[in-house]
Amino acid sequence: MALSLLACAHAWATNPVFVLNSLDGNVSVIDPVSWTEQKRIPTGKEPHHLYLTPDEKSVIVANALSDSLTFIDPRTAQVQRVITGISDPYHLRFSPDMKWFVTAANRLNHIDIYRWDGQNPTLVKRIPTGKTPSHLWIDSKSTTVWSSIQDDDELISIDLGTQTVKSRTPTGSLPADVFGTPDDKTLLVGMTGGTGVEIYDISGPQPRLIKMLPTGKGAHAFRALGDKRHVLVSNRVANTISQIDYATLQVVAQFPGPSGPDCMEVSADGKFIMVASRWAKKLTVIDIATRKVVRQVPVGKSPHGVWTLDHAPRQ
Repeated sequence: MALSLLACAHAWATNPVFVLNSLDGNVSVIDPVSWTEQKRIPTGKEPHHLYLTPDEKSVIVANALSDSLTFIDPRTAQVQRVITGISDPYHLRFSPDMKWFVTAANRLNHIDIYRWDGQNPTLVKRIPTGKTPSHLWIDSKSTTVWSSIQDDDELISIDLGTQTVKSRTPTGSLPADVFGTPDDKTLLVGMTGGTGVEIYDISGPQPRLIKMLPTGKGAHAFRALGDKRHVLVSNRVANTISQIDYATLQVVAQFPGPSGPDCMEVSADGKFIMVASRWAKKLTVIDIATRKVVRQVPVGKSPHGVWTLDHAPRQ
């Protein structure tokens, strides 16, 4: 255990780890060497997800119930500014070409598409979606937004150029996070109301379900392992994390995920998983080689988003 913790301390650089405490309305800032909480940053109500700006100078925290975005320096953990008037930003994404900023309004049932000028978002189109748009994915060519519609059990695609809905596809129960493979041919959707991941062929004009992959009850959030071959999915009810080979579409490893595992991060060297243990008010650190929990750090209520600048590649 001691050796694993020592290795864990050196796995990251000194950039902080951020954990969003959704029910406290703040962000825990964790030192990745001492694994202690350094401070909590007040944000707005119900911060759930966060994303790096294209210039890598800010990490944006989306405050759903405050209709605001908090910009934080990812290196110093200092608040830079707050943008208000962003309607219910539950989930957020920048397009790879850095021209578009997209938010899902989870409680208001729409997706907003903004132009991004490098500093500020400008609303271009508000698109009604159905009940509870949840998670977003944008393809590598910056042409299509994919979104799960959680309470309508649906997957939709939106054309970024025309800001119109292209397709609607029925899914299993309570679809949550979505993850696209680097070739833009396959999309994985976590079934929070089910026992695994639905896998779609998206190479044609309409998505086609090709497989239901059992992973565990409450399959919810994805995070790429960083080797362009594997992706992790947290199974919130089963309290596990599954590693999926997206070339073979098989589960190849299983990890513990204590107390309602939610969003995850992977260390830059690919050796450790950090996961929000939602029901335990803790950040859990897992050694990938041994498949064991090596550290838990107390944070705030209902920890959700987890992020650090020192992360593995996103594919």
